[in-house]
Amino acid sequence: MTSIVIPAHNEGRVIGRLLDALLTESPAPGPDIVVVCNGCTDDTAAVAAARGPRVRVVEIPSPSKHQALRVGDEHARGFPRLYVDADVVVGAADVRALADALAGSPALLAAAPGRDIPLTGCAWPVRAYYRVWQLLPAVREGLFGRGVIAVTEPGHARLAALPPLMADDLAASLAFAPEERRVVDSARVVVLPPRTWGDLIKRRIRAATSSAELEGFQAAQSAGPAAPPPSARTGTGDLRALLRAQPRLLPGVLVFVVAALAARRGSRKAIRSGDFSTWLRDESSRQG
Repeated sequence: MTSIVIPAHNEGRVIGRLLDALLTESPAPGPDIVVVCNGCTDDTAAVAAARGPRVRVVEIPSPSKHQALRVGDEHARGFPRLYVDADVVVGAADVRALADALAGSPALLAAAPGRDIPLTGCAWPVRAYYRVWQLLPAVREGLFGRGVIAVTEPGHARLAALPPLMADDLAASLAFAPEERRVVDSARVVVLPPRTWGDLIKRRIRAATSSAELEGFQAAQSAGPAAPPPSARTGTGDLRALLRAQPRLLPGVLVFVVAALAARRGSRKAIRSGDFSTWLRDESSRQG
């Protein structure tokens, strides 16, 4: 039985659209769906429970995604297992495509869907940023930034060994070698982007801070001379290669660089103080 774990903190405005997509065209009993409401002060639990008995709702007092994932594991019933963010939209057919991909290749431990980012209604710098971001090799090939990761039972054991990290999806992606993970383009997920420049910078500060935490963990794990740990950072070489292939992207690349510099400045204080728990959440992507 495929299990789906959805950690949700105050996602009452958006979780209904995800659950409706998962339940539509999914005959009973369908996948095992567990929504873990962590530290919610809104109606997330009520919205999820209103979808009927096919959705099991678990509530915990702490607003912790990591704890919500672990509690979800305790309640989930089967494999493959999907971890799905409450603010994305993925359908039942896409879940089946991911499960089929994992079942069809014994060497495959983790998979994620192709990513659709609707940019209508976003400020032009946000549109310019994402047009560049989506073309970067690490972004195209990694499992992060999709809000959905599916794993087999051995893949789950790999993830369970990771410490609690803010960059949980990036850490999960890098935990698997390229031949152990796959982006399944026949499955799709809709990732709602921030609509404003300010909310984009919030996301990028969070990404910069969490990447620093992950790199610190990787450095602590390395003992003596060793190959550099896997990374998904974008280098100047990536941007130069993109411009050589598509010179018309120059304005977008400039926006991308400005966003990266702003995020670096914004994350500096958190990194210095070791604050890897403050979650800068953009609300514009959660508007109706």
